[in-house]
Amino acid sequence: MLTRRNFIEQAIITPIQAVAAAKVFSLFPINYKPKVIIIGAGLSGLAAGYLLSHKGIDLTVLEARSRLGGRVYSQTIDENENLAVELGAEWIGASHQRVISLCQELGLELHNNQFNTHLLYQGKYFRQNEWDFSDACNNKLDNLLQAYSNLSEANKMKLDKIDLWRYLVDNGIKDKDLDFIELIKSTDFGESIRFASAFLALDEYVESQETYHMDYKIKGGNSKLAKTLAEKIGRDKILLNRQVVAIEQTGRSVIITCANGDKLAADKVICTLPTTVMKDIRWNPVLPADKLEAIDALQYSRINKYATLYNRRFWQDESFDLITDGPAHYFYHATKNQVSTKGALVSYTIGDKADIFARQSNAGRNALVESALKPIFGDTEQYALKQINHYWGNDEFARGSYAFYGKNQWFNIRPILQRKFKHVHFAGEHIADWQGYMEGAIETGEAAVAAILG
Repeated sequence: MLTRRNFIEQAIITPIQAVAAAKVFSLFPINYKPKVIIIGAGLSGLAAGYLLSHKGIDLTVLEARSRLGGRVYSQTIDENENLAVELGAEWIGASHQRVISLCQELGLELHNNQFNTHLLYQGKYFRQNEWDFSDACNNKLDNLLQAYSNLSEANKMKLDKIDLWRYLVDNGIKDKDLDFIELIKSTDFGESIRFASAFLALDEYVESQETYHMDYKIKGGNSKLAKTLAEKIGRDKILLNRQVVAIEQTGRSVIITCANGDKLAADKVICTLPTTVMKDIRWNPVLPADKLEAIDALQYSRINKYATLYNRRFWQDESFDLITDGPAHYFYHATKNQVSTKGALVSYTIGDKADIFARQSNAGRNALVESALKPIFGDTEQYALKQINHYWGNDEFARGSYAFYGKNQWFNIRPILQRKFKHVHFAGEHIADWQGYMEGAIETGEAAVAAILG
């Protein structure tokens, strides 16, 4: 059965590519170990570097930022009590076996990060278990999911051409049920379900358990995984503040040029950059036309995270989260399992709402947060101590949070983006089976190493 979970297994390396790779390696002496440069010190690049270091391969990691982790970005919001929030990647799912095993291998502890979802809708507050879809909607969803499981591969590809909102409307989902699905699923996609592929949404429902993507996070912050991987690789092999501006491939070598003028040579390159910045590089020879078109076609979701530290946890539920139909959209307790009387809530906004939040001053964002929480908790502004905001759309080296595959893209442009170009292999969450997650970033980094080493 063709699903987004196994599609990458078919796409990673074709028989023709395998033969071509064998011919390339036959040019080198037996036991030859290639020099590898990895572009990007996010989880994809660091996972690749960690695996290469185990193989005794000479490697260098180039990172444009002054920090490790890429879109994994933990921030300490209270220094005295060591309270951390995630401004980037937040959740590890119970189904994310590679990242879980890697954390075990590196001695990193996982904490439960599941939540009890409350709802604020049309001015009314509903606690956990006080709201649900209508019985008619639940029955229709069950029927749609059962029908999806029996679809042929060709029909699944047709389903990829329909947006989720239209698919639900055509199948009789309406009114508040449609609103609930929009509010909940848009937080997964980072954009409205009016733009999301119906195939990807249904596949996510069918192939995953209920809390598959919102189960754990790393004690002390998810950035600890990046930092620990970097220590294992060797900090001397990781060069920060090295933005790559040119890649030249001649014969069997690759020359990398950085913005500061540094030039480095390698036999193989693993490029883990988001497509939003990949095209800024001067490629010689230029990337194939279909890859350039795919890079232009792929969009990245708009997500803004606004964390507020409070002097008390007035929500009185360690597993509190809240879906709202207002501009603040979604709240969750960001300091769960961190011992303190203080605590932080994050307002997680997507799409147009994220743009609105990003354009506000802190006073404006505070007002939006306060107006959302006031119907439930009264005056919360009196408890506020500090705020941190990060909008990934304005991030210089990402220009978006994670890749967003729209209609008719999963089966068409992803294989093109995944395909290597001469001596440059590609990795990153945007081409992953677990697309949009830390699991996917790690898996594709390791897959690139496997392709290079044959």
